[in-house]
Amino acid sequence: MKHKIFNTIAFRLTLWFTGIFTICSGFVFLLFYYLATQTLQNQIDRELTDQASKFTAIIRTNGLMGARQLAVLEAQAAGEKLIFFRIVYPTGEVFASSRMSYWKNVHVSQAALQKLSLQKLNIFETIEVPSTRQKARILYSYVAANAILQTGIAMDVYSKFMSAFKLVFISAMGFIVLFSAVSGWLLVRETLSRVETITRTAQNISGSNLEARVQGTGNKDELDHLVITFNSMLDRIEELVKSIREMSDNIAHDLKSPVTRIRGFAELALVHEEGLEDYRHMAANTIEESDRLLDMINTMLMISKTESGEGDFTFDTVNLTDMIKGACDLFSPLAEDKRISFANEIADDIFVDADVRMLQRAFSNLLDNAIKYTPKDGMVRITAILENQTAVIRVADTGIGILPEYHEKIFERFFRVESSRTSSGTGLGLSLARTIVRRHKGDIRVSSHPDTGSVFEMRLPIRNLKII
Repeated sequence: MKHKIFNTIAFRLTLWFTGIFTICSGFVFLLFYYLATQTLQNQIDRELTDQASKFTAIIRTNGLMGARQLAVLEAQAAGEKLIFFRIVYPTGEVFASSRMSYWKNVHVSQAALQKLSLQKLNIFETIEVPSTRQKARILYSYVAANAILQTGIAMDVYSKFMSAFKLVFISAMGFIVLFSAVSGWLLVRETLSRVETITRTAQNISGSNLEARVQGTGNKDELDHLVITFNSMLDRIEELVKSIREMSDNIAHDLKSPVTRIRGFAELALVHEEGLEDYRHMAANTIEESDRLLDMINTMLMISKTESGEGDFTFDTVNLTDMIKGACDLFSPLAEDKRISFANEIADDIFVDADVRMLQRAFSNLLDNAIKYTPKDGMVRITAILENQTAVIRVADTGIGILPEYHEKIFERFFRVESSRTSSGTGLGLSLARTIVRRHKGDIRVSSHPDTGSVFEMRLPIRNLKII
């Protein structure tokens, strides 16, 4: 359980949130600590400098003897344990000082005197008084040409303030770490709760249960967009699963008939051993049904390859007018057998970039369907024109028509409306035709109503430079 918590995004985000918040807070406290120490130190340095200025002024008026008296008076007034004064010669020899019983272990620094003689500037030092372990701030400053003032202030108040500050800092940091951890955990858990809802929804979905959806909040934030995308994906998956089920049912239905007939032929041949002619008849029927199955399989493979962009297409400039007229001539005898009026109005010299072999197959499927589903004494009309750099081919018939709700479904693989199941076919022709036309960057649409006929419209751009 512990390992599971450590591996969760909530734990890691909380750790990041706490760490960043703690680092930022620590940086702010350290910056404040540095500024506070500098301010206090500068204040002490100014106080020491003011003392040195007093001694300089006294020496100018009363000489070194006046400075000796001032050292005693100033130390007594401020407190002998708080401040001390020494007046020394540049060699380090003490000329005068305040009472030094508390400061007896604080000696004159020869290094500070040498540095002062070279730079002629005030020298500050922070030392630790050996006897008391308390810190003191020391100033070395020229108060006369041959006199140096060494004065120091105990930093007890400063130390107490910084100790109190450290205590407040540690307490505050502990509170900040705890507060940031708890608030970060609650915030992250609240945010990720919707992700967990999406996860549970995904886990509850199975092949037989695709209706579950995640409720959006309407906040239009990133998670709400994720919910919308996830629900859209589920809608698409549900549509695909339904389509696969329908296609599977249709495949089973369409494969069952030829396989049943093949088995029937073989069974008859085994039961009725009449002669060689019967076997030949059975073999011919078996070959015919096998060819039908192979044609169905090949068509399915062609549709799949074309949809995935792997189809063997060779694009070239094609005279669409000649192709349509050739197909009409090929299907004219079939139309005459059914006493169907067969007419066409085709514009001259319509050229498109296309694979002529594939395009012939797509157009032939439309033409074959029009003749197949048009009753005797009906009419099939083909028109081809050029509109805005697009070739428009229409195949209109007076056949059985199609209900509006099936206008898109008829282009799905193996889908056949009930009224067409009595006619021969695999339900792949229109699917293949639209796939080929869309590979040419065009499309096929249908407008139809029952018992009024149908109009299939094929639209093709005359230039396909992007796919050549």
